Amino acid sequence: MQDVAATVNDFFKGKILAVQDYTLLSWRSLRNLFSPPRYLTDTLGQMDIIGVGSLPIVALAGMFIGAVLVLQTADQFVRFGSPALTGDVVAIALVREIGPVITALLVAGRVASGIASELGSMVVSEQIDAMRALGTDPTKKLITPRMVATVTMLPLLTIIADFLGLVGGFIVSYFVVGLNPVQYWVRSYNAIEFGDGVQGITKPFVFGFIISTIGCHFGLTVRGGTEGVGRATTQAVVVASVLILVVNFFMAKVLLRVIEVMGW
Repeated sequence: MQDVAATVNDFFKGKILAVQDYTLLSWRSLRNLFSPPRYLTDTLGQMDIIGVGSLPIVALAGMFIGAVLVLQTADQFVRFGSPALTGDVVAIALVREIGPVITALLVAGRVASGIASELGSMVVSEQIDAMRALGTDPTKKLITPRMVATVTMLPLLTIIADFLGLVGGFIVSYFVVGLNPVQYWVRSYNAIEFGDGVQGITKPFVFGFIISTIGCHFGLTVRGGTEGVGRATTQAVVVASVLILVVNFFMAKVLLRVIEVMGW
């Protein structure tokens, strides 16, 4: 029993220490924004890798998600004699929830794993130690540019995914279901209120911060050589994805309350 208790104790101590390290890393990445050097070139390079590199998969996924939404919902609305509501449902679902969450999960699978493997390889090859020996702060050089790039690009990717989701929904609604295209676009536009836009554009900023900092955390804490790099890559994707889903629930709860109070 003592061995089991000690094992459980060590497990929880390790998890608490990991949360502490992650919190400290996140705080440093934010604090670095207000002190030089800022490594603008590295930030722009990461924007290209994260934003432009993720664009094809986000665009493709967004279009087919919108198409599937119409395919699944239009039949039910036609059955009840209200096919015009299809555009309303697709627009609200995409902008509020599906667009931000699916885009964040796709980017997490690509970006969090990439950051973790890249930084993990640098740790294993002792490049991080070399940077410290030369007087360069790895947090400013490696983490903050990736955090800024992800937080900046994820909202833009989400907007593109939302729009292409509506386009995919329109294609199916017009060619498969036979809805009036003008009616679809007018109802989609009118269905989206200011509060919906607030929800849809606020979440990606938080999701982007989670994706980048989780990837950096697991990359910088790699242990065990190349095998540890692979393990850290997997853990980064899993933890980032789960955190996105958990944080999405609490953010939706808070934002709905804020929208209700503000009258949006």
